[in-house]
Amino acid sequence: MNPRRKKRLFAVVGIIMGLGAAVGLTLYALQENINLFYTPSELVNGKGESHDMPFIGQKLRIGGMVVPGSVKRDDTTLDVEFKLIDTGPMVTIRYQGILPDLFREGQGIVAQGTLIEPTVVQAFEVLAKHDEEYMPAEVAEAVKGIKHEKPTYNLKDTKGDY
Repeated sequence: MNPRRKKRLFAVVGIIMGLGAAVGLTLYALQENINLFYTPSELVNGKGESHDMPFIGQKLRIGGMVVPGSVKRDDTTLDVEFKLIDTGPMVTIRYQGILPDLFREGQGIVAQGTLIEPTVVQAFEVLAKHDEEYMPAEVAEAVKGIKHEKPTYNLKDTKGDY
């Protein structure tokens, strides 16, 4: 091999190794910022065919339906605790702050937070769907089997009290 080809070969190998190292370091740095989406069933039983379980302290997103009657509010602080369900086990969500206006029991939500116990998530953000028809695709797929009855009320009975 002549010296010119040898020099080019080393340059190409060096560039490929440099790009590989840059991609590897970027992925390593971002692994703490990746929020994987889970349903309550996936959180408890594992995700996918390999049943990958999230670890305590992992940041994640979890979506499902708020269990009716499970919302507990602290009278002195903004702490709220509620349970989330899809088609299987329930997961407890703890949140400190003001919940969205559209948040209510029996409603689909997505919470972002940190897993603090195997079935408890400390949320730093709670998102509620904005109308009766929309649901994030991940949540809709996860809660296909849940039957949710819309609340029954009559607008004529409100007598203008909005």
